[in-house]
Amino acid sequence: VQLQASGGGLVQAGGSLRLSCAASGRTFRNYYMGWFRQAPGKEREFVATINWSYGSTYYTGSVQGRFIIFRDNAKNTVFLQMNSLKPEDTAVYYCAAAPPGTITSASRSIKAYQYWGQGTLVTVSS
Repeated sequence: VQLQASGGGLVQAGGSLRLSCAASGRTFRNYYMGWFRQAPGKEREFVATINWSYGSTYYTGSVQGRFIIFRDNAKNTVFLQMNSLKPEDTAVYYCAAAPPGTITSASRSIKAYQYWGQGTLVTVSS
């Protein structure tokens, strides 16, 4: 399994970015595909996740209403549309995959995710 994250960059507060996670190596039916982030000096934290088959989505409270996670089945790619960005969104963003059988309540936990991409840096200037 390979996950290739891209789309990070420098943006001003209030701006938008779209991250992409290209997945390959297997089919991802019933996987949870998640985005996590890690700011300097902080632990990696959950941002959003989507069930590949059902399309159900979950967000952490701080990004609810600003970020949208969605997937393109034909391209085997998961996206994170980030709007109204804030300086506190600055972090390295990672995409990850949790296998079938992951229960919904666990889909926000780092421990559920077995496969990780390399990370892409998002910097939001004030």
